[in-house]
Amino acid sequence: MTPKQILDSFSETLMLDERILSAQERALVATLLQHAKAATSENPETQDAVRCVIASAVGETVAQRAFAVLGGSIVERILGNSEVSDAGSVRTADLPLRAMSDPQPPSHGPQPPGVRAPHKEPHRPVRDTPVAPSPKDPQPPSAPLGTPSDPQPPSGQPHPPGVRAPVVPPPKDPQPPSSVRTTVVSETSAAVAERPSLLPAQSVVLDEFLAPQELEELTRFVQEHEADFSASEVVSPNADGGIVNYEHRRSRVLMDLAQHQDIVLERIKAVLPQVLDRLGMEEFSIAEVEAQVTASHDGDFFHFHSDNGSDRVASRYLTFVYFFHREPRQFEGGELRIHDARLEQGAYVSAGSYQTIIPQQNQIVFFPCELLHEITPVNCASQHFADSRFTLNGWLRR
Repeated sequence: MTPKQILDSFSETLMLDERILSAQERALVATLLQHAKAATSENPETQDAVRCVIASAVGETVAQRAFAVLGGSIVERILGNSEVSDAGSVRTADLPLRAMSDPQPPSHGPQPPGVRAPHKEPHRPVRDTPVAPSPKDPQPPSAPLGTPSDPQPPSGQPHPPGVRAPVVPPPKDPQPPSSVRTTVVSETSAAVAERPSLLPAQSVVLDEFLAPQELEELTRFVQEHEADFSASEVVSPNADGGIVNYEHRRSRVLMDLAQHQDIVLERIKAVLPQVLDRLGMEEFSIAEVEAQVTASHDGDFFHFHSDNGSDRVASRYLTFVYFFHREPRQFEGGELRIHDARLEQGAYVSAGSYQTIIPQQNQIVFFPCELLHEITPVNCASQHFADSRFTLNGWLRR
């Protein structure tokens, strides 16, 4: 027997190996060949061309799977003794397609039709830093992580709808304009030496965060519980609890979210490793979750502040803001502005520049609790509560 005959015989063995091609796959290719033969019986050249195309595709799959099953040295010998086309496909003459002319019943459970590409272990490059793991329970297909990409317009211009706010480096020597409030809003007992002199604005945005049915049920739940909303409070260092301060914040909140809090929290936990990785924040164990629905109606606002700026809330680590509203949208404004900040006399104040996130239906935003942010005034012409700017917002404590 010649070396060529030995190689052809060995290729037949590979084609009949369940690890290389399943019985279902062999049957599929055999059927394709039979149809090709019947359709081109009057034209032998066309018949050979069709067989060549089928053999080329199958040949690549056989070679790749054989590499995984038998090892590189044997496969390299096979390919080295076979003529390979410019596209890297094994020629028809080197593939004994007769091995597939008599399909056998599968020895295992049924497999999907079609010749599938072999499984390959992904290349794992060496990294200097660990990579955050992907969540085990992925979100719906339409929920990719939002990544800031577009350039930030000047602070005096609004951000176009739907654009994820980029991470904006603070100016080298920032000076707040006269129109920006510079009230000190972050006071903690931490030593000044331990706090960075500049805090650049940054965030992660995810679109289509909830399934459509979950969004619909949450919107209906909020509208049915209008009577349970109460005036929003702010944390005061001089009071044991929160206080109502209409000079600093005006809106209404709902604290009992029923099952909707668990649904949102489940989604947040699924994407949390990726969110923290993108923000450059350390992973942590969630010690406590605070959540509420905030309704911002006509004229409502929230002046800039941080979410962990006093000892009572110092353990807050990550802020989340989920936007939703009744369709069609009936309000304007209510933009989330995350400020670049600088340390001044032991407290953070706005550096005068910020990134703007315009509320979008079914969108969630994550950012560190220490960042200064504000909600611009809402304009709701209908004056109906159901047309308010709604958020399911809260904080993860560590």
